[in-house]
Amino acid sequence: MRKSLLMTLAMVLFASAAFAADGAAAAGTAAVGPVAAWATAIGMGIAAGLCGIGQGLGLKAACEGTARNPEAGGKITVTLILGLAFIESLAIYALVVNLILLFVKPLGA
Repeated sequence: MRKSLLMTLAMVLFASAAFAADGAAAAGTAAVGPVAAWATAIGMGIAAGLCGIGQGLGLKAACEGTARNPEAGGKITVTLILGLAFIESLAIYALVVNLILLFVKPLGA
């Protein structure tokens, strides 16, 4: 408890100093080119589409499994929810990677 309180206090104190920095360092950064913006948009579209297909196939298989064996519906539902969460995390990872590509200057250029 005490450790988390100290960490929170340290983050609050140091964040204000970081945000108070002048914009001179940020003035030298170039805007993201249109090619990078299109690449991240297409990459996220592909990732979201494929994750949607994967979720649809998983739901289809779970419905078929429950229809064939109704007594196993509880176990199938738990496995389905866990699998859907893993598939959704892949879409979130793709979003994070695309945001990094969009907002970070590659190789210090």
